[in-house]
Amino acid sequence: KRRGGENIEREARKYVPVPVGKAIVTTAGNLPAKYVIHAPTMEKPAMRILPENVYKATKAALTKCLELLINKIAIPGMGTGVGGVSPEVAGREMAKAIKDVLDTAPGFFEEIIIIDLNPDIPIHVCKALREMLNDTS
Repeated sequence: KRRGGENIEREARKYVPVPVGKAIVTTAGNLPAKYVIHAPTMEKPAMRILPENVYKATKAALTKCLELLINKIAIPGMGTGVGGVSPEVAGREMAKAIKDVLDTAPGFFEEIIIIDLNPDIPIHVCKALREMLNDTS
C-alpha cells in the first residue's frame, strides 16, 4: 500500500469478501508490475490460520495466473505474519501448491519468484520444492 498506492486497495475492496482458495486481480498502481493478485489466507482479519490455507492461497494465485496468461509472478510468504504459520510449514505448503500447479501446466511459467522480508521464507520454499522434485517414490 505504501509503495503501490491507495488505488490498489480501493480496487481490491470492490471484490470483498474473497474466500480462502480464491484470488482476485487488481492493477499494480505505482508498483513495477502489471497486476497485483490478492489471495487471502484468512477467513477473518487478524486470525491465526491453518497451514492448508497457505496451500489454498498459493494455488489460487497461481491458478489466477493461468487464467490470465500471466507467466511470471512474485509471491510473498503466505500466512507467516498475522496468520502465525512458521516459515518452514508455510514453505512446505507453498512448495506443494507450486508443484501441483506446475504438474497441471508444465512449461507455462517462465518465472516464479518467492520473496519476503524474512529471508527464511524463500529458503524453506526452495528446500521443500527440491525435496518434492527429487522424490522418486
